[in-house]
Amino acid sequence: MMEAGTALSLRLHTRIPIPINTANSNTLLFQPRFTLSSHSPSSFSAYSYRGPTPKRPFLADWVSQNDDVVRTLPIYVGSASLFAILLNRSLSGIAPVVDAGSSQSRADLLTLGLAVTNILAGLVWLSVKPKSITVVNPRGVECKSLCATLPEVARNELLWVWESLSDATCCRSLVVVYESSCVLQIGFAAESSPGDGDAVSVDANKLMQGSVYQGVMKSGAQSYLANLSLYPGKSELPFLPSNTQAVILQPLGDKGIAIIGGDTIRGFTGSDQVWITYIGAKLDSSLAKYLKHHPLTSQD
Repeated sequence: MMEAGTALSLRLHTRIPIPINTANSNTLLFQPRFTLSSHSPSSFSAYSYRGPTPKRPFLADWVSQNDDVVRTLPIYVGSASLFAILLNRSLSGIAPVVDAGSSQSRADLLTLGLAVTNILAGLVWLSVKPKSITVVNPRGVECKSLCATLPEVARNELLWVWESLSDATCCRSLVVVYESSCVLQIGFAAESSPGDGDAVSVDANKLMQGSVYQGVMKSGAQSYLANLSLYPGKSELPFLPSNTQAVILQPLGDKGIAIIGGDTIRGFTGSDQVWITYIGAKLDSSLAKYLKHHPLTSQD
């Protein structure tokens, strides 16, 4: 078995033919040599793949950093064009009255329309601005509740899932319900009573009877509530902090669900959703294997 950080490589070295005198014949014999060597991580990294380094799009970065300037740019362009049209009209000696038979007048009318369109587009861009999205601190208490009847290896895997999600995404709350029991509640949770510091426990049976759980299990696919405040099903998740911004409902096969709460509206990216889907499949497989020999008998 090859351990992490160690790669075994088989190298073939060919030797230059050397004349060797034998009793029966004078022939040239090749002496190939096979050597088995072990590379350390530092030496092995020298032979790793070196592909093109992704570059940040300069134009997109500049636009995002100068949003106000970009939005007002059509107004400046349109105003400058309008001024240039009037200046050209006054200096060229053409009568100020528009003559439909004059090619210059028709060109000026077309340019005037484009200039006014630029000005109107700039005004529209200034009036419509996207709402700024900020990270919200969850209102609740921190908790860590694991099912006591789970084997140690299953508990460690659940904690690994939590650490991975909280480090790599905007996840601040995680609840895992499996085989009609809450096997994990960790992160921020709603406070049961103001000032007592106790978290609202997860009622697995009530959750499973709700439309949110039933809908996810019926579809068998991940459900992403990008702005939780807009969904009426929020009332079925009373154990999450009241100001939870986004929620991912990830089914774990047909036996459970993982509820992931985030602190940012639309904070889970497309790659996050795909990654969480794979984590859910792995967690379902692991829990099914562990609980096959250690069935749940109680809920902690």
